[in-house]
Parts: sequence; C-alpha cells; structure tokens
Amino acid sequence: MKKMITVVFVLGLAVPAYSGDYLGQLSRNPYTPNSTSGPGYQDFRIKQSMRNKYTSDGPELFDSDNNYRGRMNGNRYDSDSISNPYGRYGSRYSSDSINNPYGAGSRYRHDSPNNPYGSGWSIYDD
Repeated sequence: MKKMITVVFVLGLAVPAYSGDYLGQLSRNPYTPNSTSGPGYQDFRIKQSMRNKYTSDGPELFDSDNNYRGRMNGNRYDSDSISNPYGRYGSRYSSDSINNPYGAGSRYRHDSPNNPYGSGWSIYDD
C-alpha cells in the first residue's frame, strides 16, 4: 500500500509532512543523525518487522527525494517488501531496490543506505 506524502515548504526547503512516526535513517553511516548504524540506536519495531515472515505491514522507506522505496518486513512474498527477491523493492535487478548495487542501493549514491558516507533513507512507521 503506497501512501501520499505532502510536501511543505519551510524557508525554501522541502520538508515531507508524513503522518506516521519517524523512526530514523536507514544508513550504514553511523554519523548521520538518527542512523540505524549509530551507537545505541535501537528500535524494536524495525527488528520485529524484519523478523516477521508473514506480515505485509512494516515501516516504510523513503529516499531523499521522497520516493517510496518499499517496506521493511521479512515477507518474501509481499510485493512491497525489501525482502522479496522478485519484487520491485527487493530484487537485485530492479532500479528501485535497496538490493541493486547499480540502482537505488548503490554504495555510490549520496542517499543510499549502502553508502558508508551517505545520508540514507527515512524510515516511517504507519
């Protein structure tokens, strides 16, 4: 299920106005604010949803351009899951997938979660 994001302009900056809870940044960079790789970062909701192989729910990912990048859950059959090896957001061949080393998941993209110096993707719980 995709959700619409409203963009609010504050002092010339585009800031997403999302109704869900902000859970942090999915990023390998421990120095990014609220990074999941940062020291002491723990969110039970993310760990629980990634372990659940039967849910089609879970936190949602958005890149720096507010493009939807899938759901964080362990369901290999959910079309929106980053764990689905044949889905749009989990396939290593899809340009929208976190698992594509040449697409959205490239370690050279400035906002890719796989870039150790990047900003990562925003995580929202619905």
